[in-house]
Amino acid sequence: MQSQQDEAFAAGGADAPTHLADLVRRAARRTPDATAIVDVSAGTSLTWAEFDAAVDDEADRLRTAGAGPGDRVVIALDNGAPLCVALFGALRIDAVAVPVAPRSVPRELDAVLTSCSPSVVVAASDGRIAESINGRSTIVSLAPPDVSSAGGARSGRERSVSGKGVERVADGPETGHGGEAIALVVYTSGTTGTPRGVMLSHRALLANRVQQGAVRPAPVTPVDRVLLSLPLFHVFGLAAGLLQVCHAGATVVLTRRFDPEQSTALLADERISVVGGVPSMYRALLDLPADRLRDAFAGVRLCTSGGAPLPREWLAAFREATGLDLYEGYGLSECGPVLTSALVGGRAKPGSVGAPLPGVELRLVDIEGVPISGRATPEDAEQEMEDGSDDEDTGLVATRGPHLFSGYWPDGHGGPDADGWFRTADVGYLDADGDLHLVDRSSDLVIVNGFNVYPREVEQVLAELDTVAEAAVVGVPDDRSGEAVKAVVVRAGDAELTEDDVVAHCRARLARFKVPAVVEFVDALPRTPTGKVARRRL
Repeated sequence: MQSQQDEAFAAGGADAPTHLADLVRRAARRTPDATAIVDVSAGTSLTWAEFDAAVDDEADRLRTAGAGPGDRVVIALDNGAPLCVALFGALRIDAVAVPVAPRSVPRELDAVLTSCSPSVVVAASDGRIAESINGRSTIVSLAPPDVSSAGGARSGRERSVSGKGVERVADGPETGHGGEAIALVVYTSGTTGTPRGVMLSHRALLANRVQQGAVRPAPVTPVDRVLLSLPLFHVFGLAAGLLQVCHAGATVVLTRRFDPEQSTALLADERISVVGGVPSMYRALLDLPADRLRDAFAGVRLCTSGGAPLPREWLAAFREATGLDLYEGYGLSECGPVLTSALVGGRAKPGSVGAPLPGVELRLVDIEGVPISGRATPEDAEQEMEDGSDDEDTGLVATRGPHLFSGYWPDGHGGPDADGWFRTADVGYLDADGDLHLVDRSSDLVIVNGFNVYPREVEQVLAELDTVAEAAVVGVPDDRSGEAVKAVVVRAGDAELTEDDVVAHCRARLARFKVPAVVEFVDALPRTPTGKVARRRL
């Protein structure tokens, strides 16, 4: 199967674009009257012809505001058609799009604005964004693009939506540049704790779309209707979601935020065939009645999960409730972002994030970047966790290929090495099938008296307790051991659970240095907008 997928990736296509903005133009030429975007919150939709016309108008608006090739355009909008139009409008003038959360805290937003020095910010006129750019005379503030007039392009043949005259879709020029030019700068704290701008070229983002599309069955096809409640300011929802839809010429159904009740209604009302989400979304859906959930997902062919580890029990519960698997994947902003997917092997494997996409090279290395040979079995890894030894088959995930970023803003530092390899901060092993299993992020390691403790291992032990709804493990300073293990626990319902109960359970299952020295009970774990546990806040 892998060889066939590699051939499909290598084949590419005669009309393969080299510029992201041409994804929209290509779809508008192929299927002008097909629906491109359904904006649920606004109650509007755009055909591909309307979308393409709106992007041209937005490009004109940005040029008038003073933005040009290489300039940064910050886009701080909620999910919806205006965000999509603003994004592709910036790309169409060869500007660099910088998506940010519309409700970013001032400290985070100020750091981004100072770092990337945008010429234009597209955001709502009220709220934190407006406050942060007030007084920055070098920044032009624009309201969200108005897409309400796009109905003028209903025929799919005439593209003008602004009264500037008629221009045929077929006559629209291809966009220039692209290739190695930077298309997006995505800010991520990564392993440093401070925002770093990941520079993603047109080449990297398009290559990753081809890599995703070469998997069989394809995650998105032209006839699919894809439900996305993931925030589009994050690379997961933006690239693996929206850009993949544009690459396939499919339909994206966007909601401003995730709501289980709304999602189940949309599955039927919008004839959804593909759902993309993070584990916490699927867990929230499991709180709904099983018969209702099964009925809602009756027309869905594929559900994918990423952004955070998918607990085995959630996968099993979702399969039992809906009859569908959750196909887990793994990636990073620096990788465009998808590296592996369970779709490559054709089956959802609990605990695994799947095999590398076609065209993605992946290997395990030590801290010096030296490759680690061999493969481990799940049993090997479990034994390693029990005895605290370092298995030679467990290492840092490294990758090479056209999907990789161009380094960190602004000078490209930290990018792939001289041989094209990028070493991540994620620790994992490859099983006998070649599927990747993640042990933890090296940056999340807790080092107790020189011994490594992987938080995920302790969290899995805590999850065995019926009285624990959720738990996260972090390191805290300790005068004697350097660091100590701290467990932050959410009790299940009204369950009675004490610190002594937690410690006793862990002592029976973990080496002494891995047992939590501190146990804190909370009502809920803090999370990032993409559903990950916000460990730094703990």
